[in-house]
Amino acid sequence: MVSLKRERNPELEDGEDEVPAKAGRSQDVAEDLRSRHCPYLDTINRSVLDFDFEKLCSISLSHINVYACLICGKYFQGRGLKSHAYTHSVQFTHHVFLNLHTLKFYCLPDNYEIIDSSLEDITYVLKPTFTKQHIANLDKQGKLYRAYDGTTYLPGIVGLNNIKANDYANVVLQALSNVPPLRNYFLEEENYKSIKRPPGDIMFLLVQRFGELMRKLWNPRNFKAHVSPHEMLQAVVLCSKKNFQITKQGDAVDFLSWFLNALHGALGGTKKKPSIITQAFQGSMRIFSKKLPHPDLPAEEKEALLANEEYQEKMSESTFLYLTLDLPTAPLYKDEKEQLIIPQVPLFNILGKFNGITEKEYKTYKENFLKKFHLTKLPPYLIFCIKRFTKNNFFVEKNPTIVNFPITNVDLREYLTEEAQVTEKHTTYDLVANVVHDGKPNEGAYRIHVLHHGTGKWYELQDLQVTDILPQMITLSEAYIQIWKRQESEEENSHMGA
Repeated sequence: MVSLKRERNPELEDGEDEVPAKAGRSQDVAEDLRSRHCPYLDTINRSVLDFDFEKLCSISLSHINVYACLICGKYFQGRGLKSHAYTHSVQFTHHVFLNLHTLKFYCLPDNYEIIDSSLEDITYVLKPTFTKQHIANLDKQGKLYRAYDGTTYLPGIVGLNNIKANDYANVVLQALSNVPPLRNYFLEEENYKSIKRPPGDIMFLLVQRFGELMRKLWNPRNFKAHVSPHEMLQAVVLCSKKNFQITKQGDAVDFLSWFLNALHGALGGTKKKPSIITQAFQGSMRIFSKKLPHPDLPAEEKEALLANEEYQEKMSESTFLYLTLDLPTAPLYKDEKEQLIIPQVPLFNILGKFNGITEKEYKTYKENFLKKFHLTKLPPYLIFCIKRFTKNNFFVEKNPTIVNFPITNVDLREYLTEEAQVTEKHTTYDLVANVVHDGKPNEGAYRIHVLHHGTGKWYELQDLQVTDILPQMITLSEAYIQIWKRQESEEENSHMGA
């Protein structure tokens, strides 16, 4: 008999003996062949795969150790004996599973790992990654990509599923995903991965989910030409303590305000410490405020009060992430055919609020103030929120006034203080996103117009629908939120062409 000599490997821990060298090698080869050649790969059905939803076992509802069945698309927990995935594989003869956390493929019930390069497209859809080179070229080309289901799409110009009544959030997410510095920051997970948050802080979930959504929206290798924001919105419901819901219509401006501030805080930003949010959107202004005597007081008393220190004009500096533009009260006059005329107002008229001269009265529960505003710093991306809704004790009223605005070359120099006019080099802006509210205040619908920087074309997105639109049609809508991009250089302007 020939005795087989056993070799010792010094790298093995605790002096554990290896299997015989020859036997070990042949076992490795067999294992390798077995793992590479799974006979069931042709049963994978890519058309049913959807990784946009919460990673929960469809039976136990657990987040732990979840696998996707690549034949029917359902999620199951575990892969050991008697686990839900194992049982499913035996019961329905579905054999190929993907671990949603480790991104490894397994064949069940045989329980071996599958290593095959033909599966890379599936892991990329689950977790898209972007190189710096890819990100740098996003705005330089307008190439159409074909999804697995055969539809063509432009990355970034992708419909978002309206699960029930979340279009108010969808339009904000789509608008922000088309702001290049914000998009580029979130496309690379490395930018925010190492931000330290206090223990038990749930707000960072917003950052993670927004990054995941951004990468799905800009993924050039999607299986379908739309994305469901389900996980993103669940994080919103959780982090806003149910102030914003998937099942109840909300206000896009309220959501935008909360979301920008929540992201800024979750990214470690404070009043003094900047984040990508403040770098993109934060400007500053001077607020001049003067307290007014009660209107029912006699004239002599009013005059006496106005001489007091308390009633003198006070100036304060303040930052902003967006500017609220007030619409004139809508008159309800009629023409000869007894039809209502929709009033119109030029954008520059409502921007007059920030010229440092126009005064407006603000009423609180007890006191009245006269305020005027003057801009001192303009951000790279300027957000306008047009105040369409007024709430009183009984109902919400909507102002249907159409704002007339040019799509490009809006110069805001005249709204800056004299010192700021000297220091601010670039004050001209072009529109890049326009959110519209149609219908009645409480039951209307939202849609958005976005500029695709690579092609210079405008697109209208409403839930899953994506259509191209002429720029001149955009100005006819009831604009609610607008994002404007500052012109930085001649080269950039000519490239953006709208």
